[in-house]
Amino acid sequence: MIALTAATLFTPLERIDQPLLLLDDGAVVEIASRPAREAPSNCRVVDFGDAVLAPGFVDIHIHGGAGHDLMESDPSALPAVERFVAQHGVSSYLPTTVTAPLDATLAALENLADAIEAAETNREKGGLRARPLGIHLEGPFVSHARRGVHPPEHLLPPTVKTFERFWQAARGHIRILTIAPELDGALEVIREASRRGVCVSLGHSDADLRTTRAAVAAGARHATHTFNAMRPLGHRDPGIVGEVLTNSELTADIIADGIHLDPAIVQLFLQAKGPEAAVLITDATAATGMPEGRYRLGSFEVEVKNGKCLADGKLAGSVLTMDVAVRNVMQFSRWSLQDAVRLATRNPVRVSDLAGPGTLKAGAAADIVVLGPGGEVRSTIIRGTGL
Repeated sequence: MIALTAATLFTPLERIDQPLLLLDDGAVVEIASRPAREAPSNCRVVDFGDAVLAPGFVDIHIHGGAGHDLMESDPSALPAVERFVAQHGVSSYLPTTVTAPLDATLAALENLADAIEAAETNREKGGLRARPLGIHLEGPFVSHARRGVHPPEHLLPPTVKTFERFWQAARGHIRILTIAPELDGALEVIREASRRGVCVSLGHSDADLRTTRAAVAAGARHATHTFNAMRPLGHRDPGIVGEVLTNSELTADIIADGIHLDPAIVQLFLQAKGPEAAVLITDATAATGMPEGRYRLGSFEVEVKNGKCLADGKLAGSVLTMDVAVRNVMQFSRWSLQDAVRLATRNPVRVSDLAGPGTLKAGAAADIVVLGPGGEVRSTIIRGTGL
C-alpha cells in the first residue's frame, strides 16, 4: 500500500487540506485528512509537499500529438501520443477521428477499438501512458458550410446505415458523435445513437435555433468546440450558439488556447455554462509538442507556425495541452484551480458517460495528477504507476 500526502486534494468537487490518499493495486483505497487519520505502518509514504492532488485529466477530443496522428496505422502512433499526453496530466482520453475516406475511417475505428480493448486487459503497457476509453467520431456527418478543414469530398449524409457501419467497425466503442443537426437524416441518426448510449454532440453546424432545439429533443446533449465551426451568434438569429449558451441541460466544450477563442469569449462561455456544464478539450493534432512544420491530420496535412495549426489558411485543430488549458481558464476568467480542474476531470467524464476516471474516491482507479499551486504538472500517476 502507498500513502500520498500533499497540501491539498481536489476530488474535484470537494477540497481536502492536508490529505492522506491511500492506494493499493492501482486503485484508491481511502481518502482522509492527516489530522484525522495516520498512515498505516506498512505504507510507503510519498509526500508531495505544497502540491495539489487531483484526478487525472480526461481529454474527450484529441487527434494526436508528439508527431503522430491517432488515425495512423503505424502501431507506434498511439503509444507515442499516450506517453506525451501523460506528461501533461492526462490519464484517459477519447481518440478522435476526422473526416477521411470511408475505408480509412473504418480501418482507423477498428485499430482504435483494438487499442481500447487491449488497454482494458493490460495494465503494463510500456511506460506511463494515458488510456483510451472510447472513440469520438468527428465527421463525416458535418456541414459543408461549417466543415472547417474536414475534406469536403469525404463528407457523407447522415444515415443510420452508415452509422451502423462505423459502430460495427468500432465494436461499440463510440462514446461521442459530432453531427450537424441541419443535415437531412441527422435527427434519425441522433435518435439511434442516443438510444445506444452515445453522447451526441452538435458541431460543425450552420443550424438555426429551431433546428438545434429539434436536435436536443431528439437526444443531443453536448456541443463540440463551441463557437468554432458554428453559425455565429446573432442578436436576431441566435442559432446553435444561442441554444448552447442558454440551455442549462446542454453541456459544451471549448478550446481554451487563446487562439480559437478570445479570452473574453472564454469568460463569456464559462459564465454561461458554469462549472457544472463547461468542458475543456484540446483538439490537439500530431503537431502538439513538436517544432514548427508540417504534420498529418487524418488524410491531409497541416502546418504549424506561431502556435497556430492551419490548413488552407483555416484553423485545423490545435497544439494545446490540457494543463495549459486549465491554467488559461484560471488566467482568462480568474477561476480557482479547483473549478478549472473540474472542467478537465469530472465534467468530460459525465459527458462521455465513462466509468472510473474523473473523480478521486474509494474504489476509483488511481489516476492522479500532481499539480503545483498554479496548475503546473509535477507528476502524473496512472493506475498507481508513476510513483
